[in-house]
Amino acid sequence: MKKARFTEEQIIGVLREHEAGSATTDVCRKHGISSATFYRWKAKYGGLDVSEAQRLRSLEDENRRLKKLLAETMLDVAMLKDIASKKW
Repeated sequence: MKKARFTEEQIIGVLREHEAGSATTDVCRKHGISSATFYRWKAKYGGLDVSEAQRLRSLEDENRRLKKLLAETMLDVAMLKDIASKKW
């Protein structure tokens, strides 16, 4: 997975700078991001504090881990059903 160029703290800082009254194009130019990236960040992190963003990140990581465990368990169950259905 590609390493993120900006941390959650930096992203929230960019959004706060825009909320303070700077124009979107100026903020994007200053930080070297596209306007599409800015609006994607705004949709995801808009209105969050740094601690809330870190909590969101940890929940996403936990959700990813649980989905992986569920997929592995479902594969194991399917394999066991396949083995049990065969005649010895």
